[in-house]
Amino acid sequence: MRSPAWMWDELLLACALVVENGWRELREGDRRVDELSDLLRSLPLHGDTARGIPKFRSTGSVSRKTTDLATNHPAYPGKATRCGRLDREMIARFTADPDIMLKAARAIEAGIGSGELVQIPEQPDEVAEDGATALEGRLLARWTLARERDPKLRRRKIDRVRRIGQPLQCEVCDFHFGRFYGDLGEDYIEVHHVLPLHASGPRETKLEELALLCSNCHRMCHRSHAGESWRTPAMLRAKMADYGALSRPRYTDDAC
Repeated sequence: MRSPAWMWDELLLACALVVENGWRELREGDRRVDELSDLLRSLPLHGDTARGIPKFRSTGSVSRKTTDLATNHPAYPGKATRCGRLDREMIARFTADPDIMLKAARAIEAGIGSGELVQIPEQPDEVAEDGATALEGRLLARWTLARERDPKLRRRKIDRVRRIGQPLQCEVCDFHFGRFYGDLGEDYIEVHHVLPLHASGPRETKLEELALLCSNCHRMCHRSHAGESWRTPAMLRAKMADYGALSRPRYTDDAC
């Protein structure tokens, strides 16, 4: 059985290693290659079957991947090895914004090291419906969605909003579930992290870092589009303003 194709999260970790090595490949026998091989084999991406394949993310395969990433960098002076579309996209992302990409890699490593990421089941929305690749990768999207769906965290945020006398409505479009659906919608709202994991790192969420959103705006904040895979409420409001959506009639107390 052949090893499965490399996924975005795996390439993210491998390219981070190449970048930290000055965009140079890493050979077998290098301790960092051994450590990355062990880490990749522990990621909850391919299931237990892949780990039974002898060459699955072996030190040899990891070293070869660092060669592909290093030799396909635009500044590499020699002949490039063959690589795939995702490899080239990863190189372009790291070239354009190495700080964010390195932070994303560190967040994945921290999540695996703590054991938290391994325990989180797959989330329904961790893969975009159009198959687009999120900047932070599948694992950080899974982690973010799981945190946002934590009922305890949501309740704490709602309690805080009520204590300071603010309405329980979407911070982007002002939609209020209770006004629209009556008692069925009372107390319902979704929460969204103002800082993504690849920016904040894995730490305890502060309530001020959560925004209240309706289901539609929440989905739009997470939707992969035009190279973006995460938005703040302010970014989404700006998008709506550009489109003219905020000047249209909005939900009021008289809504059905």
